[in-house]
Amino acid sequence: MGAKFKTILFEKVLFAIIIYFIFSKTNTTKALDTSCASQPDLTIIPIYGKCSPFKPTPGPWPDTIINMASKDPARLDYLASLVARKKPVSSAPIASGQAFNIGGYVIRARLGTPGQLMFMVFDTSTDEAWVPCTGCTSCPSTYSPFSPTASATYGGSITCSATKCYQARGAQTCPGGPGASSACTFNQSYGGAMVSATLVQDSISLARETISNYAFGCVNSVSGGSIPSQGLLGLGRGPLSFISQSLPLYKGVFSYCLPSFRSYYFSGSLKLGRSGQPRRIQTTPLLRNPRRPSLYYVNLTGVSVGRVRVPVPREFLVFNQYTGSGTIIDSGTVITRFVQPVYNAIRDEFRRQVKGPFSSLGAFDTCFQKTYEKLAPIIKLHFEGMDLKLPYENSLIHSSSGSLACLAMAAAPNNVNSVLNVIANLQQQNLRILFDIVNNKVGIARELCN
Repeated sequence: MGAKFKTILFEKVLFAIIIYFIFSKTNTTKALDTSCASQPDLTIIPIYGKCSPFKPTPGPWPDTIINMASKDPARLDYLASLVARKKPVSSAPIASGQAFNIGGYVIRARLGTPGQLMFMVFDTSTDEAWVPCTGCTSCPSTYSPFSPTASATYGGSITCSATKCYQARGAQTCPGGPGASSACTFNQSYGGAMVSATLVQDSISLARETISNYAFGCVNSVSGGSIPSQGLLGLGRGPLSFISQSLPLYKGVFSYCLPSFRSYYFSGSLKLGRSGQPRRIQTTPLLRNPRRPSLYYVNLTGVSVGRVRVPVPREFLVFNQYTGSGTIIDSGTVITRFVQPVYNAIRDEFRRQVKGPFSSLGAFDTCFQKTYEKLAPIIKLHFEGMDLKLPYENSLIHSSSGSLACLAMAAAPNNVNSVLNVIANLQQQNLRILFDIVNNKVGIARELCN
């Protein structure tokens, strides 16, 4: 028996003796007994006191106290068991689109009731979701389309006068004017193809929970190119995105970890809500641009190649809500693209440190013999309040033969809309990217999810 336990037991026995002394000297006349009836209803009385409805245990008070104290260990076990139950993590698996011959990343979703399994490409720069539906003209036939008639929760089309219709990008003019009951239709371009869809609603499940009355596009026809076989899931910031439509449930918080393109398994994950997110994660402010409200803007302040902070004019990095310029994090672009002056400065410093000779391979203009790979400097992206050091797997890409290594970045197309720097999915692989659209934060932490 420990000394501490003996001390506690001695104090309890001493207390019991004092209580016994007080009670033995107390007047226990009938007047005291009858006074119990006049006590207020919320009076606290000892369990074995004179006014207690419970029958006192026979024997002296010290023995009673010691007997009561013997139950304390069980009480402490009970108190220790009152651990807050962890909220289940809402998580959906992510796979590289390579297994589906797609350049992006695929997530498993279930539409309708019972849930129809759809392998949807998720896109953080798009709001609307859309899937090929039965009867679609020129839709891919590799996988089964969504069948509205097979769903017990299918809510039909949304009218063209509804608010959600006005929120859809590419919504068509409502026939008959405001108040008309015609179905809402919209046209969107994606990857060179034109998608025509009707805005409908049904339930959707990505993780444990089901979102009812989820608005998405039921694709009627495709022209000019191909689309993902089972559609697109928009995770942008607009009102029709999955993040916005599930705001009451997930509070505008989500994160993902993208596996390497070489991984053919659903080893990545999309986590929804605050539960299960990294506790220790560096963050940078999430910015909003009214000209491009769906995009996730961050403040990129500079780039280092090795130990050299690359000199870049500030105007090519700074966030500008009036022109739409700045830097975004995007899940759909494959390799990071910088505006021409920024990329040229990064490339030139990289070449200076590796020393070449260099060749081109597809979109990559800085390729070199893999034997020189050990000379390649680390690239670090500097954000407001956060630095991201890219591992070699996120900054270099190898030729299919394995003989060449290339700087896995490129210049943005040189046109009037080229004002964006895009941090793409190759640079995000095996990182946990966290978005909090309510508190306007983006977080990044290292996580292996291959």
